[in-house]
Amino acid sequence: MTAQAAHNQQDQREQRNQREQRDQQNRPKNQAAPAGRPGDGTKTLYGGTSSRRVTVHDLSAAKERGEKWPMLTAYDAMTASVFDEAGIPVMLVGDSMGNVHLGYETTVPVTLDEMTMLSAAVVRGTKRALIVADLPFGSYQEGPVQALRSATRLLKDAGVGAVKLEGGERSHSQIELLVQAGIPVMGHIGLTPQSVNTLGYRVQGRGEEAAQQMLRDAKAVQDAGAFAVVLELVPAELAAEVTRILHIPTIGIGAGIETDAQVLVYTDMVGLTGGKVPRFTKQYVNLRQTLGDAAKAFADEVVGGTFPQEEHTFH
Repeated sequence: MTAQAAHNQQDQREQRNQREQRDQQNRPKNQAAPAGRPGDGTKTLYGGTSSRRVTVHDLSAAKERGEKWPMLTAYDAMTASVFDEAGIPVMLVGDSMGNVHLGYETTVPVTLDEMTMLSAAVVRGTKRALIVADLPFGSYQEGPVQALRSATRLLKDAGVGAVKLEGGERSHSQIELLVQAGIPVMGHIGLTPQSVNTLGYRVQGRGEEAAQQMLRDAKAVQDAGAFAVVLELVPAELAAEVTRILHIPTIGIGAGIETDAQVLVYTDMVGLTGGKVPRFTKQYVNLRQTLGDAAKAFADEVVGGTFPQEEHTFH
């Protein structure tokens, strides 16, 4: 390469960098970078190249630059490792395990022992994702001291990077004490499944009074020091308003497209749940049918005497 050619290439690189910097500066805060141009791969959450664990500070930075990001639930090491390799930056060991993994009718029966065991498995199966564990029903409602004791166990025994608890104003003191103790907290308002016996499964925040309470809950979670908040089953317009007024990331599930992030229960996403699934979920593959077909094929070969064959046999 001639000196002139090298000089031209350098000029082109500098011009391209200047254009990208101008684009970033002129881009509205709530607009993500164009697809295929995420910027510095070490800084982006989804598709980033950094091998260290994602932190709550990374989520805050993503909010500032307008980057949307995905979150999935996980309940075991193998599934978590697949999502980690796929680049999912945040995983939630949700108390939804009660419904989809442990066979309970609701999330209410999930215990702290169960949450600790499965959270530890997810941590062991991942290298990069931030792992957030739910505080199950009955592990924090007594007050801040009980919440601190429960959250401390999840950090020490399971190795998670943060905890999540339900409630807005009513959980302010619990969130505040945990944050003061150095434990990152993700809030959860709107439909709170642990309150199913009083709220039922329906959209929350409809009507002026309910919407104002939702806004108060969102501000209470932020004021208490939470680093993010889940908005579940909330009208899209209200979720968009909450997202605009908060400086912490909002994570939607059935809350429209304007939230900073989106979360799904992974068994819904891959079609394992079976039966009727919530309207706000999307099935990206039908693993229930795939697994069923594989099980039937195996059974047919065993019954027909064609498995195992010679290549599966030792002598």
